[in-house]
Amino acid sequence: MLALATNDENTMNLRTLLLSTLLTSNIAIADETPLTLDVYNADSNSFHVNATLVYGRTDAILIDTGFTKADALRIAAKVIDSGKQLKTIFISQADPDYYFGAEVLQQFFPNAEVITTPAVHQKIAAKLKGKLAFWTPKMGENAPKNPVVPKVFNGNILKIEGHTIEIRGAEGEHNHRPYLWIPDNKAILGNVAVYANVHLWMADAQTQAEQNAWAKQLNEMKALNPDVVIPGHMKAGTQLDAANIDFSIQYLKDFAHAKQSSDSSKLLIDKMTNSYPEAVLPMALSIGAKVHKGEMKW
Repeated sequence: MLALATNDENTMNLRTLLLSTLLTSNIAIADETPLTLDVYNADSNSFHVNATLVYGRTDAILIDTGFTKADALRIAAKVIDSGKQLKTIFISQADPDYYFGAEVLQQFFPNAEVITTPAVHQKIAAKLKGKLAFWTPKMGENAPKNPVVPKVFNGNILKIEGHTIEIRGAEGEHNHRPYLWIPDNKAILGNVAVYANVHLWMADAQTQAEQNAWAKQLNEMKALNPDVVIPGHMKAGTQLDAANIDFSIQYLKDFAHAKQSSDSSKLLIDKMTNSYPEAVLPMALSIGAKVHKGEMKW
């Protein structure tokens, strides 16, 4: 015999259904909320390098770790202040200003896994001894004592609370210079290709092929139509938008043109300084110009 629900039971069932629908909707809305991106921008002593804390409701991922011990301590404070659980530290580049701070951060957050791509890992491991020999006397107490070499991560996607962070550019001729893309935020971060109001480090792109690969990656970034672009290096106060990609593309063109019409590094430096009077990190321009004009080895 079928049991018929009473009016009270029907009302209770309706309320339960509505509550269940409401809770499900709230969860869906929360999952679709973009991640928070909190940028640490270092000063000139650390080449104006950026590190970014990416977090959701409870968890966090740190992209890069700063150059000095002092940088890393300030970044650690950001993590602590956020109240989130740091799950992963991702090292995007093999330059010391991207990974030297990992030692300090691992001391504060021992459960956070420090990872990077295979190509970046290989480059860090191969050059670490030389980087320490060069930088330790200059940095003193700010230098790492037991630097952390990140573990190899073979995937191309990082996950945080249902959100995807894509690792792009980890293959091909520039596989040691990847970048990250967060579709839900339409954000680019974790890179050394984009500079903002900072002289580009042209000593790392001495051949035309290297410069072409750099420009190609920048154009790939631009094609994503990002709303947020966090440069690898930037002048304090810079807006975090796609104009930073345009700045880098134009700088590469202007440097190539100025180099062609300059018979010395001094003339090249003068031309680029006139073209970019507000750009910081003149050391990058000086070294780059000397390397490109054959006056210095790099």
